[in-house]
Amino acid sequence: MNAVEVRQLTRRFGAFLAVDRLSFDVRQGEIFGFLGANGAGKSTTIRMLCGLLRPTSGDARVGGIDVAGNPEAVKQRIGYMSQRFSLYEKLTVDQNITFFAGIYGLTGGRLASRRAFALEMAGLEGRETALTGSLSAGWRQRLSLGCAILHEPPIVFLDEPTGGVDPLSRRRFWRLIRELARRGTTVLVTTHYLDEAEHCDRIAIIHAGRFAAIGSVGELKQVFAGRPILEVRAPQPVEAMRRLDEMPEVEKTSVFGTAVHAVLRPGAEAAHGSPLPDAIAVRLRDAGIPATCAIVDPSLEDVFLDIVERSGR
Repeated sequence: MNAVEVRQLTRRFGAFLAVDRLSFDVRQGEIFGFLGANGAGKSTTIRMLCGLLRPTSGDARVGGIDVAGNPEAVKQRIGYMSQRFSLYEKLTVDQNITFFAGIYGLTGGRLASRRAFALEMAGLEGRETALTGSLSAGWRQRLSLGCAILHEPPIVFLDEPTGGVDPLSRRRFWRLIRELARRGTTVLVTTHYLDEAEHCDRIAIIHAGRFAAIGSVGELKQVFAGRPILEVRAPQPVEAMRRLDEMPEVEKTSVFGTAVHAVLRPGAEAAHGSPLPDAIAVRLRDAGIPATCAIVDPSLEDVFLDIVERSGR
């Protein structure tokens, strides 16, 4: 069964079209990621699905409930963690947990067990009286998640939850997300971190308010089927890119860390008499650029740049 069903969802702010006719489903227990640049429409989509923002047109059902017709019922069935920390920094850790538990109507034994769960998950046992504002970003992030799921919602929305958090804390946070999904919770998460998107079961790439592509990481990488990627390592990457762009076999180039990725045109390898990576390396060396070349698997960064570029065209 689907936890979320969306058809032609649209949101306008005056003349500005922020979300343009999105249609998709999210399965129960799935980690579904929205990947896109700032301003692509990720947060606006999440806010509509949470019942915080009314759609201009289209239909969306979250947990079987119409988000436009009954947004308050939607809010009772979901957990939501916003881009900015949703905690009260002048309250202690325990006071924040108690406050959110009261909103969700938790009392007695259930409150005690869920309070213990949130403290353990955040790694804050023994720091219940610490002011939330004094905690590191990673601790506040995990505490925010714990408060968002105190009432054990079947669907959780996380809007860029790891912005400004160090890599180790991000890794720990994603362990928590995977554990939630393993227990059957549906997770919808927005991000602009490509390495985070790799953790999702499926990814929707959003560009200018529309889906440019949707699928698993493996499915999205099929955009490069028949178009090999040549990784070129050279001490002069900018000059190497200029030379590569002049070669008829090369469709386009981009910087990839300290290397250059060159997308080869369909059939370029088959039409060449000798191994193409070796031949291109020789041409670069003849131009005074010592380089090593090898065919590599496409990364999600390669996929994202290619899909967004095609969508923009």
